[in-house]
Amino acid sequence: MDAAAPHTDATQTAAPEAAPEFAIAPDSPARFINRELSWLDFNARVLEEAENTSHPLLERLRFVAISASNLDEFYSVRVAGLVGQERAGIIPSSPDGLTPGQQLVAIHARAAALTESQHAAWRQLRTELRSAGISVVRLEELSESDRRWLESWFLERVFPVLTPLAVDPAHPFPFIANLALCMVLKLVREEDGGLMRALLPVPPQIERFIRLPPAEDAPHITPGVGPIRFVMLEDLISLFLPRLFPGYINAEQGLFRIIRDTGVEFEEEAEDLVRSYETALKRRRRGRAIQLAVDARMTADLVDFVAEELDAPRAELFMVDGLLGMADLKQLIVDDRPDLLFTPYSPRFPERILDFGGDCFAAIRAKDILVHHPYESFDVVVQFLRQAARDPNVVAIKQTLYRTSRDSPIARALIEAAELGKSVTAMVELKARFDEERNIALSRELEAAGVQVVFGFVDLKTHAKMSLVVRREGGSLRSYAHFGTGNYHPITARIYTDLSYFTADPGLNRDAQKLFNYMTGYARPETMDGLAFAPLTIRPALMALIEQEIAFAREGKPAGIWLKMNSLVDESLVDALYRASQAGVKVECIIRGICCLRPGVPGLSDNIRVKSIVGRFLEHSRVLVFGNGHRLPSRRARVFISSADWMARNMDWRVETMVPVENPTVHAQILDQIMVVNLKDTAQSWLLKADGGWRRLDAGANPVSAHDYFMTNPSLSGRGSALHRAPRQPTRRRQDRVAQD
Repeated sequence: MDAAAPHTDATQTAAPEAAPEFAIAPDSPARFINRELSWLDFNARVLEEAENTSHPLLERLRFVAISASNLDEFYSVRVAGLVGQERAGIIPSSPDGLTPGQQLVAIHARAAALTESQHAAWRQLRTELRSAGISVVRLEELSESDRRWLESWFLERVFPVLTPLAVDPAHPFPFIANLALCMVLKLVREEDGGLMRALLPVPPQIERFIRLPPAEDAPHITPGVGPIRFVMLEDLISLFLPRLFPGYINAEQGLFRIIRDTGVEFEEEAEDLVRSYETALKRRRRGRAIQLAVDARMTADLVDFVAEELDAPRAELFMVDGLLGMADLKQLIVDDRPDLLFTPYSPRFPERILDFGGDCFAAIRAKDILVHHPYESFDVVVQFLRQAARDPNVVAIKQTLYRTSRDSPIARALIEAAELGKSVTAMVELKARFDEERNIALSRELEAAGVQVVFGFVDLKTHAKMSLVVRREGGSLRSYAHFGTGNYHPITARIYTDLSYFTADPGLNRDAQKLFNYMTGYARPETMDGLAFAPLTIRPALMALIEQEIAFAREGKPAGIWLKMNSLVDESLVDALYRASQAGVKVECIIRGICCLRPGVPGLSDNIRVKSIVGRFLEHSRVLVFGNGHRLPSRRARVFISSADWMARNMDWRVETMVPVENPTVHAQILDQIMVVNLKDTAQSWLLKADGGWRRLDAGANPVSAHDYFMTNPSLSGRGSALHRAPRQPTRRRQDRVAQD
């Protein structure tokens, strides 16, 4: 593939997945795919990558761990919500017509099959890993020297942390934390044969897989690297149970693991929002049990004992023939076997900023820049804010923070700016799920340094990704804005595909100022130059853009829509896309995760194709393209980047941005490079069928990998002087010929 992606009608790469016998009325609930089942399908696609032999072995294992972690969170959030509705007697139907109870039945069946697939994948990978020199050994495989080493390790590092718990009238069944792994035992007292039940929580502070020292005289499967062996923590504890329960014989034992509801409810009228949220987070730790997973080898007596004590209905009981807590498999991914990992990738730093001596403001002032993560470094975002903090001409910085890392370089730059006397405002979102406590601590750290911390709306999440820097230049003030599709998180920026858009455009900067004022002071903007924002204007803007494409189609003009996002769920927007399809608008969707739209249904969605890309990097950017009366891709198309997926929560219950892209270079980069290459990907792509199933695309003899392409081809807007030194790229007409060859 050329350095500039072939400029072609990417919709011709494959036809929509149509099923002539599959007919749905336009007003039938069946026109929607169930949201929860669609998510489970996405997680199945993640797990499928564990079987993709083009990936290195330990990376395949990583996909198993990711799939397991995803499923845990799904149960603690989405399933918990449905269980709560059913227990409360609330029976609203989902858009596809299912009650909470019906959804739970379907979810449990699908999740059970997915869990079995996870275990099958682990069994296969365990065999392949052993052949490659990495093994999880069983107790009977341990040598005497292994046992001596493990005994010392147990006494020094495990024994002091363990807390054996008898369960009897004087010692009631204790609280078991969310995602905790626990051993349950039936013990026989040696002196009189008396029975005792006991629990032994497996401490999460200790690694689940304990690496053994190299075996004596072990052969080297890989030159210079001896076999790598692990023992599971629960096996180690079983080996030394007599140390924990002296005078008792272990008659029966088993493992169980619990998932709890992690929802947070807080008092919206509270005078102190932070304190109210801290109280709610403490309550979350004791959320009701949603799923109880038990080792299938556990005796029925112990299963009944645990289920009764935890008040777990049979519908929430999962018998697992294999490893509990498969997310812990990530601990087996060792750095000293680089041959079993993806080749390390170092993101590029935009050359155009280097052309200006590292001066971000000068580079942005000269021309807008789009940075494509993770292929281009997140360091440019950090450098933008660090330069702002240290520049004596900068007078103000405003920043949204939804999720960020511990010891965040973004937060450090804001603190440095405040300490240097600049006006710094941080819009910190307390309600970022599972990052709430970190964000509370971050807000206090920022406030202590003099940053003005604002928590925004009580009933809305602030999900927009924005920075605004105000600088004195030539006797007046100039603003520089950053709009992103991803969080200000340097770790996830290395594995999520996202877009960072830097601009000094006066109109977009005015819009950013107004939106910050809306978030901090509820000052609702009367007009905006180009930016649309939720919860007020994104939905009507999208509806108008779709209706415009419908009008073009009815006039006989070219009409097309290209969409890239994580989730497509919102009913009214899905119905609008159905109307567009029926009018003849060609709709191409790249949906990583949940998709409630059915493509390829005769008379409903004949002109819609949906694909999903799952691979080395997590697709996370949101891009919206409307043909504007021209055949896509076109210089005259309307292009937007957004922080919002097409879900009701993003449209109506979050503060989000939808940013127009009019700079010609950035426009071409998003449309001609990013969107075209993603549409042409065959190596990691799946197609959604009308019946809701997914089919992996046949990669063919010459597979196209979007991830490989972007790792090897610099972006247009960041190339600077290197662009002029490079060989001349194909003209638009020549690109068409290249695509057709």
